[in-house]
Amino acid sequence: MRRLGRVLAGFLVALVALVGLSAVWTARPGDPALYPTNESEAETVLLVSHGWHSGIVLSRESVTGEGAGSALRNVSTRFRDFSQLEFGWGEARFYRATPTLAAFDWRLALSALFTPGGSDGVIQVVGLERPARDSFPSADIVPVRVSRGGLARLLARLEASFKLTENQPVDLGPGLYGPSLFYEANGRFSYSNVCNHWAADLLDAAGVPTTPVLDTHPLGLLADLRWRAGVEPLARLAE
Repeated sequence: MRRLGRVLAGFLVALVALVGLSAVWTARPGDPALYPTNESEAETVLLVSHGWHSGIVLSRESVTGEGAGSALRNVSTRFRDFSQLEFGWGEARFYRATPTLAAFDWRLALSALFTPGGSDGVIQVVGLERPARDSFPSADIVPVRVSRGGLARLLARLEASFKLTENQPVDLGPGLYGPSLFYEANGRFSYSNVCNHWAADLLDAAGVPTTPVLDTHPLGLLADLRWRAGVEPLARLAE
């Protein structure tokens, strides 16, 4: 029994060391020319963690700026009545079947994570009828101020996430909550490319330092933004 305990302890130490080394190895430095910024006209991007899934909230006015294309202009027009838009990316079957953590289906989740070659992705766009903090009172929300140049790169990365047909995004019907729509997306979902990686990639495009290994899980992404980007979540309205 003692020998087994020593073996397990050794395995855990090795696992922690492997994760730590992987985090260091994959850490992305960001772009100091873009982030942090002292620009008076900097844009605040919100990283929203719903516990199992992370998305990005942008002002609707900003999504048609430099870096945007036909997809984001179309989205801005469709959601013209809303001042803020939430963008989320995920596996087509699992994402659309999981409105809340209570609806989590392990079979769908495992299929999404480990299908050889990855699975199709979708983007959900949600028009927020109230400010993000009021719309998601129990979510973890991290405000990140990005430069104008950083925002342009973020929008270009976001634009590239939409799959286009005849130069327009492909509407797949209603989203999971509120006034929302799903769209066909580029990218293959797998254990090495989950929704939290996608959100981190958008921030990385804006010059924010990120660490993909940590960013696999929302808690790791929040910790990553706190430690490396120096940003803290907003206070929750409901616990």
